[in-house]
Amino acid sequence: MMTVRAVNTCYLLRSGSPPPLSSFCCRFNHFSSLDLSRGYGLQLRLRFPALRGELVNFGHGGVRSCCFHSLLESAMAELASYGRRRRVPAVAVKLTSSGELLDDKPGSQTLVEGLLLEFKKDSDRLLLAVAQKPDGKKNWMVYDQVLLLQTSMLTRNGVTSSIRPQQITYIVPGVEKFDQTEISSFIQKAEDNLDPSLLEFAWVELLENNKSVTAEELAEMIFGSAEPLESYCAHLLLTRDNLYFTVRENKGSRSVYVPRTTEQVNSLVVLIDVDEFMIKNLAKEAADRELNEFLQLLKSAKAMPSHAKPPKSSWMIEEKFQSKIQSIEAYAIDEFTSEDQKKTAGEILKAMGMTKTSSSAVNLLIAIGYFPVHVNLDLLKLNIRTDHSEEMNLAAENMLSECPDPDHFERQDLTHLKVYAIDVDEADELDDALSATKLQDGRIRVWIHVADATRYVQPGSFLDREAMRRATSVFLPTATYPMFPEKLAMQGMSLKQGEICNAVTVSVVLNSDGWLFLLLTILLCWCTSIAEYSVDNSIIKPTYMLTYESASELLNLNLEEEVELRILSEAAALRLRWRRQQGAVDTQNIETRIKVVNPDDPEPSINLYVENQADHAMRLVTEMMVLCGEVIATFGSQNNIPLPYRGQPQSNIDVSAFAHLPEGPVRTAAIIKILRAAEIDFRKPIRHGILGLPGYVQFTSPIRRYLDLLAHYQVKAFLRGDSPPFSAGQLEGAAASVNMQTRLIRKLSSTSLRYWIIEYLRRQPKQRRYRALILRFIKDRVAALLLVDVGFQASAWVSTGSGIGDEVRVKVEEARPREDYISLKEAL
Repeated sequence: MMTVRAVNTCYLLRSGSPPPLSSFCCRFNHFSSLDLSRGYGLQLRLRFPALRGELVNFGHGGVRSCCFHSLLESAMAELASYGRRRRVPAVAVKLTSSGELLDDKPGSQTLVEGLLLEFKKDSDRLLLAVAQKPDGKKNWMVYDQVLLLQTSMLTRNGVTSSIRPQQITYIVPGVEKFDQTEISSFIQKAEDNLDPSLLEFAWVELLENNKSVTAEELAEMIFGSAEPLESYCAHLLLTRDNLYFTVRENKGSRSVYVPRTTEQVNSLVVLIDVDEFMIKNLAKEAADRELNEFLQLLKSAKAMPSHAKPPKSSWMIEEKFQSKIQSIEAYAIDEFTSEDQKKTAGEILKAMGMTKTSSSAVNLLIAIGYFPVHVNLDLLKLNIRTDHSEEMNLAAENMLSECPDPDHFERQDLTHLKVYAIDVDEADELDDALSATKLQDGRIRVWIHVADATRYVQPGSFLDREAMRRATSVFLPTATYPMFPEKLAMQGMSLKQGEICNAVTVSVVLNSDGWLFLLLTILLCWCTSIAEYSVDNSIIKPTYMLTYESASELLNLNLEEEVELRILSEAAALRLRWRRQQGAVDTQNIETRIKVVNPDDPEPSINLYVENQADHAMRLVTEMMVLCGEVIATFGSQNNIPLPYRGQPQSNIDVSAFAHLPEGPVRTAAIIKILRAAEIDFRKPIRHGILGLPGYVQFTSPIRRYLDLLAHYQVKAFLRGDSPPFSAGQLEGAAASVNMQTRLIRKLSSTSLRYWIIEYLRRQPKQRRYRALILRFIKDRVAALLLVDVGFQASAWVSTGSGIGDEVRVKVEEARPREDYISLKEAL
């Protein structure tokens, strides 16, 4: 009878039908005479003579029996013998140019270039290498691919080493001039083909015939071939085996193995099981001690006052505690890496007398000081990058110190212009500024200066790829996380007051809004408010860095020396009037900005600002940014430049239907409900109905938004006379991932702002009353309200008689920011 086993398309053939290993392997449940209820009963029987004499059955159907003690002593002796044999030093071999064995005497080894060999790097590592050249009289230089054969951990860092002949443990037969770059592949193929169960069949066959075996003979036996890969696989199986075979002798780098007897194998199985049993019990005891120690640390930290709680870093010092605290953190944000992690966190929460919920995990981490009281869970859940790697910072510094300006000789010198940079007071990345003048014919000329980020960043560079992954800078009430490393964004790219700065400048001459303009508008359907424009590389010297508040003050003062600012305001009004004529929808609203000082404190300071988008300075900046976007879209269209052209179809509903509503937030809230989603085309401009423009491209924030940076890459290439670096299809692919990340960050910004507004309201005196506009009715008398004083929308029941657009007074009954809950009540 022949038994056939298929192994990776190779076959193992053996005659006869000896019983499978399971018929004579002894396990714990075979020993009815051993009392394991006391923990280490079996271990005691192995160690103390008084417990000798128990009989254990082995073999087929219990035909043979032996003394348990003698069996164990035999196994122990075999293990000792095996250990001694394993420590026998490798015997050197002498090879011909073809690798044939000449001499087995130690110290007389001769190698040739290109042989594939295994050698012992140190006590823990066996490496595969290719012989290179002699190194002195006896040693050889070899090139290895770092590999831990025992754990199959592979890296690709090849190392050239000098080795002694005695270090060689195996020479792969049949190999000449092996390519050292193929070592990793060879090892991986060998590891993929290892099947330890093959040794069981080979052991039965060889035991029956009382034969010894070499690696090459075993390969022929189990794989049907002794080719280099099969021989090396067999060698790995034999050297890693501690059960079926033992080394009889070493012949240089070729060892001869003999099968152990059935009794020896059974004894080793018993010992292996005993070890496993002991290890499991010891491991459980150690785990219990470790858990109890960790629980005591948690309880101690909870009891400490806020200022004395251990820092987060202290929980990371010891690996055993680090894994446990990380499991609780994963439970808090519902981000488990494994079921074991989830189980560990659940056990800890239960032991601490808490329910197995994410909120309990959050509360525990806050209680011990690991999380701040106002931890941003969404920031953790969304895995938003908040810092830059050392490699990123180094690349940024190299750009600042070494990067030449490719457009140095092509830049227009606009340093004579008065330049206004207007932004929020805490802005760090200043990427746009404005200039204006009146021409002799009465028309207005404006310049929109945009920071030239591509001066330092090129498409496909390390900085560019990282910026693409981030998609946008992150602005939260507690912190700002820039898209580029801070030093590059603030020092290199940003516009700075009183300093020479690189920019891309859009210059626009606006048509007059007099009778001639109106006549041309009627006669020429293509006419817009733009009379002429240009796009150029430039250098500027910003004159003023203004906040919106200070810019509004200057406009109200109407100072003669700031006539340029008045001209900009006039241009903005002209543009707004023209866009409305083109069907633009006015969506002015009020926005809330919050700056949290010391956010990790239990009671951080909250500074809240409410901005009205109808403010003169905000209108001025908005209109100039929209004008820049229209010019870039026109420029791209006329020159066939692929760009992220933005559009937004106007709704089918006539917005004039909302004319009865008060202008401002109430009307805007109604209009926003009917707006359709924005669209992007990468080949040609599409109408932006909401802005009232034939085309629009976001261009003014290349330091903050990656899609703006992409537009800069395309435009800058055209200005240099080069082809655009990206096709329309490539832009579309990049925009897909960028927009996905941008949506996540918008969600994060929105929820963070909402959290801190609710926290702000929670802290206010209970008796405080808030002005609220009724935006719409949700159901019956439950209305959607806008709290004008804080720029926050919520809902509340309002009394009969109140209508949309009316103002009511409300008070805050309850506010719980962690649960995103607020309860308002009308104050009658």
